[in-house]
Order: sequence, then C-alpha cells, then structure tokens
Amino acid sequence: MTTIDVQAGRLSQEQLSENFSDSHPPLNSGNAIVEANRCYFCYDAPCIDACPTAIDIPNFIRKISTGNLKGSAKDILSQNIMGGMCARVCPTEILCQGACVREAQEHQPVRIGELQRYATDWFFESGETFFERGEPTGKRIAVVGGGPAGLSCAHQLAVSGHEVVVFEAREKLSGLNEYGIAAYKTVNDFAQREVDFILQIGGIETRTNQKLGQEVILDDLRKEYDAVFLSVGLGDVNSLGLEGEEPKGVYDAVETISELRQSESLKELSVGRRIVVIGGGNTAIDIAVQSKKLGAEDVTLTYRRGPEQMSATWKEQEFAQTNGVRVKHWVAPKCLRSENGHVTGIEFECTELNPEGKLRGTGELRYMEADVVFKAIGQLLEDSVFSGSEMPAIEGGKITVNLEFETSLPGVWAGGDCVDSGEDLTVQSVEDGKQAALSIHRRLK
Repeated sequence: MTTIDVQAGRLSQEQLSENFSDSHPPLNSGNAIVEANRCYFCYDAPCIDACPTAIDIPNFIRKISTGNLKGSAKDILSQNIMGGMCARVCPTEILCQGACVREAQEHQPVRIGELQRYATDWFFESGETFFERGEPTGKRIAVVGGGPAGLSCAHQLAVSGHEVVVFEAREKLSGLNEYGIAAYKTVNDFAQREVDFILQIGGIETRTNQKLGQEVILDDLRKEYDAVFLSVGLGDVNSLGLEGEEPKGVYDAVETISELRQSESLKELSVGRRIVVIGGGNTAIDIAVQSKKLGAEDVTLTYRRGPEQMSATWKEQEFAQTNGVRVKHWVAPKCLRSENGHVTGIEFECTELNPEGKLRGTGELRYMEADVVFKAIGQLLEDSVFSGSEMPAIEGGKITVNLEFETSLPGVWAGGDCVDSGEDLTVQSVEDGKQAALSIHRRLK
C-alpha cells in the first residue's frame, strides 16, 4: 500500500516567512538612478509598442534619473492605473524588456519593471494623488467584476464624471491580483492598497459578495443602468478529460492559490510530500513553487509539449527550476491511480509531434507517485453567470466583442480574461477596461 503523506507544519514559521518574502526585492535609490541612466531614451522606443498600455517608458525613466518621481509615477499611472501591480507581475521579459534595444545589443535590457515599481512605490508611500473626477454627467454604469479590467474601467469612468457601481462576487476586490497570484510576488497586502488608491478618486461604489447570475441579474442591470461592463473573468476549470471520477487529493491550482493567499497562517496549510502539477502556464509555475516553499519534498511540473510551447515565460520556468521544481516535458496525463479514494499517482503517456506538427502519443508510459495532483490546465467562462438573462454572443469559450469592446447586447461592454483581446495578463485586462470605459463615455455623450 502506498503511504499518503499530506500534512501541515512541515516547516517552521521562520522558514515559511523567509520562503514567502518578496521574491524580487525593490531597487534602492542608488541602484534606481544607475539603472535609469542605462536607458538610451529612444525616439520611437520599441518598448512602448511592446507595452499593452502604451506607457511612455523612456519618459518615465528619464524623470527617475532627474529625481522627478512624482512625474514619473504620473506618466505610468495615467496610462496604467494598476502600474504598481503590473510592475510586480508583468512578464516584462517578453514585453517591454524583451523589446529593449539593450536586450538586442547586450542581452542585458534596462530593468524597466523594477524602475516602474520604484516610481509607483514611492508615489503610494508619499500619499499624494493627481487624479480628479470629471464634471458629473448624471450617468450610472454597472461594472460587473472587481478585478483589473473592472477596476480600470471604473476608474476611467470616474475620471470622465460618471457614477459607477462595481459588483464583485468575492469578499475582496482585485480579482486574480488578490486571489490568483503567488504570495511571494505581491507581499504586504499590496493588492488591497492598490484598490484603496484606485477608489480614492470617488464616485465608485463597491458591492461585494454579489455574483452575476445569482445576487445580480444582467437583464436587471441593463434596465437600471445607462451601461454595463462585464469583467467576469473565467470561473470554470478545464477538466483533465480522464475516465472516472477524480479521487481526493486532486485540486484546482487556482482555488488552492486563493486559499493560500487568504490564509492567516501558512503553518496551518497542509501540503503533500510528493506533488505533481499538470500544466504549462504561470498558474502551474505558481502552485509548483509555492508547494515547494510550503515544504513539499518532491514537486514535478508536467507539460504535454516542449518548453517553447509553454505559456509560462522562460524566466518563470527558470525561476521554478531554481526553486527546486522538476519540469518534465512531452508527457500527457492518461490515468489517475488511487487507494481508498485518495490519489496515489498518475500515469502519463509520452508525446511527440507527428510530421504534420500535431501532438500524438507514442505509446510509452511513465508513472509518477503523488500525494497531491494540481490541475493548472486553463479556465473557462462560467455559463451560469447569465442565468435568467439574455446572453451575449460567445465564441471559443469567450464573450465576443468588437473593437470598441461592445458585446452583441446593446449597452453591454466586456473586457479582461472573459474576452479574447490578447494574452490573459493583468496588463492586458487593465488596457481592456480603460478602452471600454472610453468607448462607453463616447457612446453616452
């Protein structure tokens, strides 16, 4: 019989505090100045084009180099109201820093993300502000979902003078920034501090524990408000597609990360000794690394294709491996094994690409023992959010929108992960929300 070893308290509180401290400590003032002076301040800078929110990166870096941190923060936050969080979680290695001229020349890009964090952190700590509400328009807009897209939309609408009510299904605002990102990426309750900053403009009412399709109905919102913006994210989880019921010990990675983020004591969280993670994105990396940091002895991340096809960036993959996570490519889950109703392992089939470039199984099998298996294989739009209402057009599992972020329903816009506007990234969701708000404002005028 296989021994199941899942328990809490594998590590001391001191070790846990160290493991979950800031994974990338901020620059100090001296280092920030030196790094800012590395920028060429390019005209037609490629880093601007690579940023989904089009921040004027050379300009904000120039202001850091001259000591104008308020001006630097204004350049950032005027384009991206969640620039503080994006500085922590953006895959800058494939966005702005990946496009940096110094990357092409020296393979050492300017550390744009760290400079952005330096400027925005200073601004938040200063207590200053520069955003003001516009003249009241008398219009009221419902924003459904208090994540990055919803908060970005709400803030831009307030700047335009509209009244906004944000309906959030959970207890706290900020969406995946609060519930779905690894704890070591955003420490000291930064997500909620950023929410407070966004809401201080005024004109934004928030109603939590209000889930679309249950406490609030889309058809009712359309009647009561002048416009509706949907930023409901992706609430359902893809299935492994294996035969039979999943035994105990098989968990959704996103929900587990949420539980960890909301836990008051990491020492009380149970963790397996042998962990297998299925998936190739940032969520897979986050749950694998956090399992290791909680005290798991053996953590293996598995993916059915090669490293180049993983949606997690090369930097995230490297981070996982340097934190003790083994990564196995070209294996697909075939069968879960269990004893007494609890998972004991998982059987994989090795994979390869056929001559046409399509994935296929080779017939060779591999077996991995596991106390816990995490699914991190993507999420789906939750259809139940439209219960009792007319549904907008949906294609490919996401809400269909036009270039103005309008859905097929008159007066209803959508953005963020629930639409197919680009990569499922915080920075893209922020841009979606901002552009949808500008579209709504133009329509209401």
